[in-house]
Amino acid sequence: MLDRILGITRRRTSAEPPPPIEPIEALERRVRHLETMIEGLQDAVHREITRTNDQIDQLRRRTEPGELSRALSEDARHRGL
Repeated sequence: MLDRILGITRRRTSAEPPPPIEPIEALERRVRHLETMIEGLQDAVHREITRTNDQIDQLRRRTEPGELSRALSEDARHRGL
């Protein structure tokens, strides 16, 4: 039975013509283009994450108790309080 199945499969595959080269080349070009787009997206996401993390770190530093106290004292001096 296995021989019959393999024989049928072989007949089907041998009867099919090979795919034309042009569509394959077009698909390869499209895949290269998509890969380039994905790499660009990954770079943009990385830059955005880095920028956001820097902003968060900056906010953390500004809201530390010592820094917050210093900023409030400086503001009070500027306002004459």
